[in-house]
Amino acid sequence: MRPSNLPSKKPVGRLLLISATIAAIALGAFATAASARPAANWNKSVVRTPAATHVLGNPAAKVKLAEYVSYTCSHCAHFTVDAEGPLRLAYVSTGTVAIEVKHLLRDPIDLTAALLAHCGPSDKFFGNHLALMRGQARWIEPLTSPTPAQRSRWTSGAKLERLRAIAGDFGLYRLLEARGYSRPQLDHCLADDALAQRLSAQGADAQKLGITATPSFAINGTLLAGTHDWATLEPQLKLRM
Repeated sequence: MRPSNLPSKKPVGRLLLISATIAAIALGAFATAASARPAANWNKSVVRTPAATHVLGNPAAKVKLAEYVSYTCSHCAHFTVDAEGPLRLAYVSTGTVAIEVKHLLRDPIDLTAALLAHCGPSDKFFGNHLALMRGQARWIEPLTSPTPAQRSRWTSGAKLERLRAIAGDFGLYRLLEARGYSRPQLDHCLADDALAQRLSAQGADAQKLGITATPSFAINGTLLAGTHDWATLEPQLKLRM
């Protein structure tokens, strides 16, 4: 008979097995929970920079694509229509490409459209941008045959009044109101002189890089020579993936 004052032998092997089993179950549960987490929707991630540019996608993306655009540039509209779907689905959604839109303003009409595109919170920008580019062929029509009265409204008087006249004559109020804005909201955005200055500064920076045409593109800060459409841009994106 074993003396009562001696410690009993513990089943060490069994305890270790139980501990290992519990740890495995815990790790499995953690892995299951982690895999159940939804992947980041990078097409919903929008950051507005201090320079008044907007970045769509993963901030840590391997490939950072800068687009230099003008809202009165027909080639920019064609690029947006051609590239919007492929860029978002095949590149931005994977987290490997982030897109930054920069402006190279060409005229007061371009400035008016850019100010309205930036109106409201940052997550509205890319929807506004797409609406302006897709609808460009319609809303830009007054520029082809303006009346003397229209020309006078666009070029004479106080700056805000000129921008409001452009927004009205080109149907830009109507286009943005369809996206949920009110007229007072849009007028407030047209009156944002600080934003107008930052947008103009983007054009000055683009010219320092040697950009003379829109659309133009840079990847990770390097200007892509001879690249002005989706067919030419996409192979260069693929090379850097």
